Amino acid sequence: MTIDLRSDTVTQPTPAMREAMFSAQLGDDVFGDDPTVNALEAKAAAMFGMEAALFCASGTMTNQLAIRTHTRPGDDVICDYLSHVYQYEGGGISVNALASASLAHGERGKLTPDLIREYIYSPDDMHKPLSRLVVLENTINKGGGCYYTVPEIAAIRQVCTEYGLILHLDGARLFNALVETGEPTEAYGQLFDSISICLSKGLGCPVGSLLLGKADMIRQARRYRKLMGGGWRQAGFLAAAGIYALDHHIDRLKIDHARARKIGALLERLPEIDEILPIETNIVIFRLSANLLAADYVAQLADKGIRASVFGKQLVRFVTHLDLTDDMIAELEKRLIATV
Repeated sequence: MTIDLRSDTVTQPTPAMREAMFSAQLGDDVFGDDPTVNALEAKAAAMFGMEAALFCASGTMTNQLAIRTHTRPGDDVICDYLSHVYQYEGGGISVNALASASLAHGERGKLTPDLIREYIYSPDDMHKPLSRLVVLENTINKGGGCYYTVPEIAAIRQVCTEYGLILHLDGARLFNALVETGEPTEAYGQLFDSISICLSKGLGCPVGSLLLGKADMIRQARRYRKLMGGGWRQAGFLAAAGIYALDHHIDRLKIDHARARKIGALLERLPEIDEILPIETNIVIFRLSANLLAADYVAQLADKGIRASVFGKQLVRFVTHLDLTDDMIAELEKRLIATV
């Protein structure tokens, strides 16, 4: 038995999700006549109280489309240095939008109103780019799955309004945050100018993310998606998985969080681990003792049939997901504790 904890992207569609996919009605999405894609986009937009949505292949694409649509060449994007849009999207801010990035250093990747103010350039200073866009991430991947609450975001929204800045959310694991806080999706639609949500992580779809925003913004993003080669045809197979996930896989994220905490308790028993970041959702990041390198440790785990991700020189990440079972957690304990 292989225990795959590399990411929640490794999940396979459930039998019920596969049934929904293969019974989907199809059309040509480039022409706008795939009924299942249209239904998914309308459903997601309505969930957040936003005007429109665009179904894309990945969260990187939806984030990059948002940045490209909201900015002009030479503008500046304010984000945390740990953020996915900076760390894991191939330099897309500079390549796709021809924009620069001001990198704040928040606590575990979280921005605050005061921190954002520090990185806003005066529009009268010709030596500086124009501050245009603030990007938040929820939950924060490199922050160990920590999350913002609606009041925290509302305070940031106030700063953005004061300075005329646009606010985008990389909500790759937003539903993980929502099942913990119990906050309504509509609150997010009122605070953000655009939102990216991923369907292929904790929600368990094989492919897909959605960009939500105002109708005019989504219309422009659709044009840029085509420019990037992101137009697709009978995408309803994948959209049907998204509809099923939004209907059936949100509440069960609490199970992933509980299993992450179980793994955290297990790791506390291992002498080679110096620190475990607070476990708030489904991500477990831990720091190894000074004499161990993460690459070597992950290789040792692989020899035991445990797959993990290197997350720094001495940092390792586990992520729980719907394909992980309680039996696997029990087996994980046996394999890890056997060497203690």
